[in-house]
Amino acid sequence: MKIYLALISAAAFALSACGGQEAAAPAAQPAASETPAPAAPASEAAPVAASAASGSTAATAEGCEVVVNSDDQMKFDKQELAIKKSCKEFKIVLKHTGKMPKAAMGHNIVISKAEDAQGVVSDGAGATAEKDFVKEGDTRVIAYTKLIGGGEETSVTVDPSKFAEGSQYEFYCTFPGHYGLMHGTVKLI
Repeated sequence: MKIYLALISAAAFALSACGGQEAAAPAAQPAASETPAPAAPASEAAPVAASAASGSTAATAEGCEVVVNSDDQMKFDKQELAIKKSCKEFKIVLKHTGKMPKAAMGHNIVISKAEDAQGVVSDGAGATAEKDFVKEGDTRVIAYTKLIGGGEETSVTVDPSKFAEGSQYEFYCTFPGHYGLMHGTVKLI
């Protein structure tokens, strides 16, 4: 019962937060090309997490890490992620600065080609929160974090070589109803 009340509250909050705002139209899409394999969520990336925890400097090298804050108003504090191709690994840390629980206002970061974003979001809506609202085995997904609630933090390490020059990429939240306000571009620099 508590979960249903939380979901109903989240739906009401989301609808009131969206009042009168239109979702941004997606940018022009490039032609489809080869699709990279998805990265595991941070919770399943034990070797990567272990190397970062043991003092590995690859992901924490100058400019090879970014912190993205999210909140209870369904906003990311960044509109663009600039990933340096000179980085061996690029770490994205997601912090949920709000107070609402994951069931009501959970957030994640999913990265894919811009042309695949709507499909990833639609297919993710059919997954559960336990699956981070990402369809299992979705090859359009380059990387994603686990779903977190207020006061929580997670991260994912991305291989910059998975991004093709000239392609357009997006990052976004796949919690149902959040994409309209919670998305941005990913640039390879």
